[in-house]
Amino acid sequence: MIKSMTHLFHIPMQTPIANSRLTFGLYEVDLQAGELWKAGFRIKLQGQPFKVLTALLERPGQVVTREELQLRLWGKDTVVDFDHSLGTAINKIREALGDSAENPRFIETLARRGYRFIAPVGYVPAEGTPQPVSEPDKEAASTESAAPALAAIGVQADSRSSVVPVIQTSTARPLWWAIASVALVSVAVAGYLAGTSRATTAPPHITQITHDGHLAPSVNTIENHMASATDGVRLFAPTLENGHAGLAAVSLSGGSVTPMSIPPEVASPALGNISPDGSQLLLRDHLSPESEQPLWIVPTLGGSALRVGNILAHDATWMPDGKEILYAIGNDLYLTHLTGNKPELYASLPGRAFWLRWEPNGKLLRFSMIDPISHTLSLWQLAASDRRPEPVLAGFSNPSSECCGVWANGGRTFVFQSSHGGNTDLWKLSGESTKNPVRLTDGPLEFQSPVAAPNGSRVFFLGVDARSELERVTPNGELVPEKGFLSSAVRVDYTRDGKWVAWTDSAGQLWRANASGEEKLLLTPDTFDVFLAHWSPDGSRLALMAREPGKAWQIYLVGANGNDLAPLLQESRNAADPSWSPDGQSLVFGRINDAMGKENASRTLHIFHLKTNQMEQVPASDGLFSPRWSPDGHYIAALTLDQRQVKLYDVADHTWKALSVPSGADPVWASDSRSLYVHGSLVPAQPIYRVSIPDGHVQEIVRLADSRENDAVDYVFGGLTQDNTPLIRARIFAGNFYSLDLK
Repeated sequence: MIKSMTHLFHIPMQTPIANSRLTFGLYEVDLQAGELWKAGFRIKLQGQPFKVLTALLERPGQVVTREELQLRLWGKDTVVDFDHSLGTAINKIREALGDSAENPRFIETLARRGYRFIAPVGYVPAEGTPQPVSEPDKEAASTESAAPALAAIGVQADSRSSVVPVIQTSTARPLWWAIASVALVSVAVAGYLAGTSRATTAPPHITQITHDGHLAPSVNTIENHMASATDGVRLFAPTLENGHAGLAAVSLSGGSVTPMSIPPEVASPALGNISPDGSQLLLRDHLSPESEQPLWIVPTLGGSALRVGNILAHDATWMPDGKEILYAIGNDLYLTHLTGNKPELYASLPGRAFWLRWEPNGKLLRFSMIDPISHTLSLWQLAASDRRPEPVLAGFSNPSSECCGVWANGGRTFVFQSSHGGNTDLWKLSGESTKNPVRLTDGPLEFQSPVAAPNGSRVFFLGVDARSELERVTPNGELVPEKGFLSSAVRVDYTRDGKWVAWTDSAGQLWRANASGEEKLLLTPDTFDVFLAHWSPDGSRLALMAREPGKAWQIYLVGANGNDLAPLLQESRNAADPSWSPDGQSLVFGRINDAMGKENASRTLHIFHLKTNQMEQVPASDGLFSPRWSPDGHYIAALTLDQRQVKLYDVADHTWKALSVPSGADPVWASDSRSLYVHGSLVPAQPIYRVSIPDGHVQEIVRLADSRENDAVDYVFGGLTQDNTPLIRARIFAGNFYSLDLK
C-alpha cells in the first residue's frame, strides 16, 4: 500500500545532485562514478544504458518521452538509428536489473510514448555535500507540514535528512500545491492506518549471502513451502539443479554453497527442521506429489539416514527437548518418541498444519495452515498447556497470506512472511503478541522462508528473483532460446491452423497474438492467476485453468479478443486442465493432484457438454488428473495422481491402458493425434518422451538435464510449435539467501 502511494503523491523535497547515490530496492546507482550496484556488488552496465537509467530515475513515476531521451542522449543534430539504440539500451537495463517488459518491476514501457520508472526511488547525497534548497520558505513549510504524515509511514521528513523516499525534480511549486499534496498524503496514510492494525518502520539493512541463484523458492500454486535451517555456522537450504531437488550447506561467513550428500533413501529431500543441538536434520521425501511421506533423520555432518518409525507425514519438527518429534498428518498433530514408542495424538486442528515452530521455552507452538479450496495461508498457535489452536493475525491480509514464521531474539520476536499489493515481504511481531506487526522488508524481490540464528538477532531468508527463458528443442536434441515475443512464455498453445498463439507468462497472465507476434493482447485481468489455456478447435475462444485471489482453481471460457470471460462451473472446489473435444462442444477436465492442502473429495475426470450444461464422469477415472483430448477425438490421455503413470482412454471402447513411460507431466498431443508428448519429470534425466499412438512405442526426444551446461534450475514442458517442436521453459535463476539484523 505504501509503495502504491508513492506513485500517487509526489512530495516536494530536495532535488538529487550530480554526485548523489540513488537507491531502489537492493540497487544503488552512483551518479558520479557511473556505477550500478546490487546489495554491495557492482553490476556491469554500459554508458548509454546507464544514461537512460539515470534519466528515468530522476523522474520516478513520470513518463519520460522518447523524444526527451533522444535529445538528452544523442542531441538534436546527431543522426543514429534512434529506435534501435534506445530499445537496445532499455533491454540492457532490464537484463542488469532482472526486469521484464511483460511483467515490469522497474521500467514500464508506454507504447509510442516512452518509459516510466515505477519502483519507489530514494537518494543518499555524498558525504559532506551540501543539499541544494530552492525557495527555502516554501520548502521548509512543505517539509514541516509533511512531517506527521511521513513519520506515520516510517519516513523522516526533516529537511536535514539524507534519505528521501521519492525524488521530485522540481522544487519550485506553488505553496498551495505543497499543502494539497501533503493533505492528500495525510488522508491516504490516515485511511491506511485506520483500516489496519499493522505498523510500519524503515526497513533494516539487507545483506546478500549467496549469489548463484539456485536456491529453491516456495511455490504457492502447489503449496510447496521450502524450509531452511541453521546451526549458527551454516545454513541448510533446498536447492534446484537441472530439475533435481537437493540440499546444500551454505557458509554464513563467505556464502559458499556446498551440495550435501543425502542418503539415497531420501531421493528428493524436503527439510522439516534442525534438532535443538544443531546436529541432525529432519527430512521427508517429496519426489512424489503425495503429501504424506516417510520421515528421516540425517546428521548435518553427513552419514546414513534413520527412518522415524513407520510414520507418514506432510511436515514435522523437533520438540524443544530434542527427544521427541511432532509431526502433521491430515488435520492432526502427533507426538512420537525417538525410542520407538507408539505415537500419541497431540492436537486436532481445523486444517492441515505445516512449518511447525516452537517458542524457545517450549510453551507456545506457532504454525501455518493451508485452505485447500481458497489456497489461502494463515498463522495459528497453540499453548502446550491446553493444546487448543487459535488463529494469529486474522484479517491482516485479504486474502489471507501469512505463513512460515520463526522465533528470533531468543523468542522475543516472531518473524513471518505475508503478501500485500502483490509482493511478499517479511514482518515481525513482538514475542507472543498477536497485534501490530511491523514490516521488515519492502521488495523489490519476493522475500520468504525466514530462518532465525540460534543465538543473537540475525534472520536469514530467501530473496526470490526468478528468471526463465523459453527454448525449443532442435532435431539433434539441443535447446536453443526462442527469440521474440514468446521468450518469456511458460505454457504455449497454437490454434489448429497455426495462425494464432496463446501463452501464459511467469506472472500468471494470459496473452494472445498472431503467429508473427502482432496484435498482442492481454486476455485476463491482472487479478487472475492463469495456469494454462487451450484454444477451441475453431480458434474463437479459449478454455483456461485460472483462479482469483482467495478462490479455488476454476475453468473459465474467454473469447479470442478477451471478451465474455466467465467461469464454466458453479462449484466451490478445484477444477483443472480443461481440454476440448474435436467438435468444440465439450470439455474434459480433472482436479488438482495431491498437495499439502489436499482436498478430501475424490479426484475423477469429467466431461462437460456446453450445449446442455450437463456433466458426466469418465468411466474408471478415479485417481486420474490432467486430461488431454486428442485432436481427432479418439483418445483422452491422463496422469495418475502420483505422476508415475500415463494412461490412455479409448473414447469409443470406454477402456483404459497404461503407456510404457516411467513418469509423466504436462501431456501434449501432436497436431495429427498420432503421438503424445510427455515430460518425465520424476526421472533424473528429465526426458521429453514422444509416444506413438496407438502402438505405444516410446522415443526419448531430449534429456533436459544433459542439454545445458548445468546452468538451469528446473524445467517445464511448455507445449508444441505448429510443426510439433517441443518448447521448454528453463528457469535459469531462482533465489539467493539474504540476512538482516533485527537490532
